[in-house]
Amino acid sequence: MKGYIKVKLFLPLFAIFVPTLLLIPKANAGSFGAEIFCTMRDGGNDHESSWEAAYSYIKKQKGGLFKTSPWQAAGKIVETVVRERDKFSYCIEYLDKLYPDRKLQMENKRKEKKRKQAELLKEKENKNYSEETFDRYSY
Repeated sequence: MKGYIKVKLFLPLFAIFVPTLLLIPKANAGSFGAEIFCTMRDGGNDHESSWEAAYSYIKKQKGGLFKTSPWQAAGKIVETVVRERDKFSYCIEYLDKLYPDRKLQMENKRKEKKRKQAELLKEKENKNYSEETFDRYSY
């Protein structure tokens, strides 16, 4: 009977503490990733190098089966900066670069896709054209 009570108490405690222990490093990774991004930007580095450093740190710290997407990492950085506004007050001006204009991105992707299709079509036509033989004097 005493063994049953111990198991009965152990399971809820296990269910509460284990997920908490597993999620703490992930929260710290986002926080330190934001610190890396903001410190580098404040130090005069460009957006790309700061973003790559913070993103690679967040990816490395998360580990696990699934990768952290750039959107998730950017979300963690923004969340940390907003949550700790007093600590990262100098970094708020840099957050707009983390989420660029989606409409502009989609338009650029469509233009790039059309350009590639036109290039492939032109290459195909040039290949067919170059394979044909022309006799200048045959009508």
